[in-house]
Amino acid sequence: MKTFGILAGTAGLALMAAMAVSQPALADKLEDLREQGFARVAIANEPPYTAVGADGKVSGAAPDVARAVFKRLGIDEIVASISEYGAMIPGLQAGRHDAVTAGLFMKPERCAAVAYSQPILCDAEAFLVKKGNPGGYRSFADIAKDEAATIGAPGGGTEEKAALEAGVPRDRVIVVPDGQSGLKMLQDGRITVYSLPVLSLNDLKKKSGDDSIEVFAPVEGAPVYCDGTAFRKQDTALRDAYDVELAKMKASGEFAEIIEPYGFSAAAAMSTSREKLCAAK
Repeated sequence: MKTFGILAGTAGLALMAAMAVSQPALADKLEDLREQGFARVAIANEPPYTAVGADGKVSGAAPDVARAVFKRLGIDEIVASISEYGAMIPGLQAGRHDAVTAGLFMKPERCAAVAYSQPILCDAEAFLVKKGNPGGYRSFADIAKDEAATIGAPGGGTEEKAALEAGVPRDRVIVVPDGQSGLKMLQDGRITVYSLPVLSLNDLKKKSGDDSIEVFAPVEGAPVYCDGTAFRKQDTALRDAYDVELAKMKASGEFAEIIEPYGFSAAAAMSTSREKLCAAK
């Protein structure tokens, strides 16, 4: 019995030591980023959510909010890398990014994989179609019913999943790497519909100057989505600190000053919560 007690005590001490090492490591993530001087973030190149200028400067509503929050936390800058939506969470989990700031909408399966901040950008789904929407596409189900229709969507994005769930066959869901590619594919007739959030397609249409295309919005049956900055599950202490500063920005009006010039609604983001969005089916 004494031998068992000694072994149990030793195991207990070992467990306590492991916990003592791991817990500070989690809490020290913020300090590590402060010492590093920047946070590595994953973005898309999808204005107005995210944008990369010809000079390499990163802007867009999501990175601008992240830059402001991280500065409040004592982290002077963000260093962004462009990623496809389907690669963002694996890249985050593998430690290639410290956060994702890219219009990565909250969904239960994503909430199970990452630690989201409170909501930041909210939008609805839309279709970019030829002028007059000749196919009469008002929902993803409409595209599924038309055997000749193809839909372009970001790989791993909400739109790709919505199309597949509505019954569009895999071979008629075309993965599109970026907005300019989607626009060109629609113009050339290589896809029938291009799907992105409303503000993204409005921006794309406006910059194209092409009157032969139009935006249909919102897509019928598709919910309004909101994103948040995504962190690794083990970095909840960093996420919580981020949420504190984000809440202060929302209360002061600074948050609205950043996102509303891009067309987003601060009121929409402030009217819901991570808990509601992660629970929504």
